Amino acid sequence: MSYIFILAVPVVILLAVASKTFGVNQEYQRAVLFRLGRLGTTKGPGWYWLIPFIDRVVKVDIRTVTVQLETQETITRDGVAVKVNAVLWYRAADPARVVTSVEAYEAAVVQAAETGMRDAIGQSDLDQMLKDRIGINRRLLELLASAAGRWGIEIDAVEIKDVDIPEQMQRAIAREAEAIREKRARIIKAEGENEAAQKLADAATMIGSAPGALELRRLQTLAEIGVEHNSTIIAMLPVELLHAARTIAGLPAASAD
Repeated sequence: MSYIFILAVPVVILLAVASKTFGVNQEYQRAVLFRLGRLGTTKGPGWYWLIPFIDRVVKVDIRTVTVQLETQETITRDGVAVKVNAVLWYRAADPARVVTSVEAYEAAVVQAAETGMRDAIGQSDLDQMLKDRIGINRRLLELLASAAGRWGIEIDAVEIKDVDIPEQMQRAIAREAEAIREKRARIIKAEGENEAAQKLADAATMIGSAPGALELRRLQTLAEIGVEHNSTIIAMLPVELLHAARTIAGLPAASAD
């Protein structure tokens, strides 16, 4: 047993040393190498050699990380209290800088995003925040990119998800929207009446220019009224026919009065 123990000890030591002579990275991982505490090269995917007890590596995941930011309660530029949350997408673009420039970079990015979101909302009016959310997202992205870029973090996107405003402000916005729709409906109705009046004026001018057009229109109106069987129609003879009848009968023409 003693011989077996004596042989097993070197084997165990040899295996321990051999396990520290190389490392393996997945395709989505990068290993930042430190040799005697000094920053070395960044090892890519696959296996790589190490000097036992001299080299140390810190692995960094370079995949895009999705974070649901906590709801932030802040005040807009025009003094309205709102509650806003957002979604953040980021990734480690420079693993060496990520490891050496900031501790716990995941928490740092989230804190910077929440602070930037409060700043972006504070620089915007309520109407702008509700109508131009893309612009606020762009401004928030610029704020985060300048802060996280120093840490080797690249912000892929940040999107404001929900905006919660006070109930009385919701009612005020609803009344404003209703007033705008009513104004638009009145304008459209007035434009339609104006167009109809113009068409009627054009039709009157056209009928007045043709002597028989008015009589044809009168006969057409009588035909349309006659469709109703229970209608009693009293029609006046045209003035031109009365003048012709008086002329045939040898009677003097009726005065204009």
